Amino acid sequence: MPPPATAQGTLGATAAVLAELLHPGRDPDEADEILARLLFCTHHTLPDPPVSAAARLSALPSGDAVDRVSRLPDALLRSIVSLLPVKDAARTAALSRRWRGVWRSAPLVLADADLSPSPAAPALSRVLEAHPGPFRCVHPTGSCTEESRHLLGPWLQLLAAKAVQELVLVNRRRPLDVVLPATFLRTATLTRLHLCFWKFPSTAGLPPGVSFPNLRELGLYSVVVEGRDLDFMLDRSPVLETLCLEGNLFTLRLRLVSQSLRCVQIIGSFLEEIFVVNAPLLERLINLEGWTHEAGCTKVKIGHAPKLQLLAYLQLDTRNHVLEIGNTIIKAGTKVSPRTMVTSVTVLALEVRFGVRNDAKMIPSVLGCFPNVETLYIKSGQPDQSTGKLNQKFWHDSGAIECIRSRIKRLIFHDFQGGRSELAFLKYFVESALMLKQVVILLSTGSTLPAEEVHSKMANVKRAGEISIALVTGYSELQGRYKRGSEFSLGELFSLMKFPCANY
Repeated sequence: MPPPATAQGTLGATAAVLAELLHPGRDPDEADEILARLLFCTHHTLPDPPVSAAARLSALPSGDAVDRVSRLPDALLRSIVSLLPVKDAARTAALSRRWRGVWRSAPLVLADADLSPSPAAPALSRVLEAHPGPFRCVHPTGSCTEESRHLLGPWLQLLAAKAVQELVLVNRRRPLDVVLPATFLRTATLTRLHLCFWKFPSTAGLPPGVSFPNLRELGLYSVVVEGRDLDFMLDRSPVLETLCLEGNLFTLRLRLVSQSLRCVQIIGSFLEEIFVVNAPLLERLINLEGWTHEAGCTKVKIGHAPKLQLLAYLQLDTRNHVLEIGNTIIKAGTKVSPRTMVTSVTVLALEVRFGVRNDAKMIPSVLGCFPNVETLYIKSGQPDQSTGKLNQKFWHDSGAIECIRSRIKRLIFHDFQGGRSELAFLKYFVESALMLKQVVILLSTGSTLPAEEVHSKMANVKRAGEISIALVTGYSELQGRYKRGSEFSLGELFSLMKFPCANY
């Protein structure tokens, strides 16, 4: 079954909202309301057009008779125009005779939000037909409606013929699993492609020569896609660096075989398997707010990824999640060996249900597989029901965990609820970590433990060294804030804003 509609966070709810919208017999007015919610949820994930809306066009100032800008080389003038919204780009033709033909030869940024009057679809068609290309970027994010259904095929044909480089397509009509015309699959000039609320066309009948030699970024948001078609895109994109999947509602297996991928980000999706088969340049593997069917299971398998630095979030849920490194499935009590170690990872994020004894007992084994972690994020998951608590004696009896003892410098504890098992782990961590410099505790809004009591309990903990401990409350603003993982430095990936902290 899909995740509950009450799932915390905007991103985690995407698949649930999509499931509601696809439900047969849905009242049209209610469906429109759900669609509006879904569009709002995903709007922040789409890239913005690379233009400056703050640019100003003006005449020469009084007393200055020299038009120095117009003396610039043609190539530089075209670059200036390509940074402007399309309406302003066209208006440059009125500046002087020198500018008259510049906009027609410049690689335009065409976003329907910059066109008028509304609706923008007819204006979009006119620009696509009139401009000879190439198009630097096209964002018809508001034009793919029921009224413009018949225009989508011709638009894609024009874009393929006129060498579009960046394309963002959002389906704003129901149903949301309309098959996208396969024309875009023949656009070899694409460097960025983002699709939202479509059914991906079948690639089975395409000729062997179809490829995306310039594609560096691919984003699929609530797109119904078959595994073989996703494999096709990865196989035919030799320079692809960033892959983002969000709101996937249907069973999918992701096999990463790529000589170019650097960042893979999966948001609010169910995948049966995430298998890093051979990805020698992969630096970041991010799986946020994933979910599973009640009888399903998600396996994360790490094969060849020698440059993997950041891994988030591994869910230590013994019922529904499996971690496999090499050919070894990691369980509580698994003995660490060179074959089960991923020594390149320096930033690790885990989601743990501390109220479930078997899940919490996975921590020593999993951390043992990542001996060089320097920054650790722990997200406390909500158990269905408590199945036993772990005290400090358990953690000390588990033996030394190498990365805690000698590597980790920073611990961020998300959704801290103040449970006994959480406190026991946190105290053990602070007492054992010789290199630890900073601990940030983000108190869950649902915590029954007052912040003052957490402050009191942690203030008396014996510390292995000079450690700064900060308690953060009221951080629910984080829900729904998101940037593509490729845009973050490693140090700021989960620090999306500055928090009002109580240091002690």
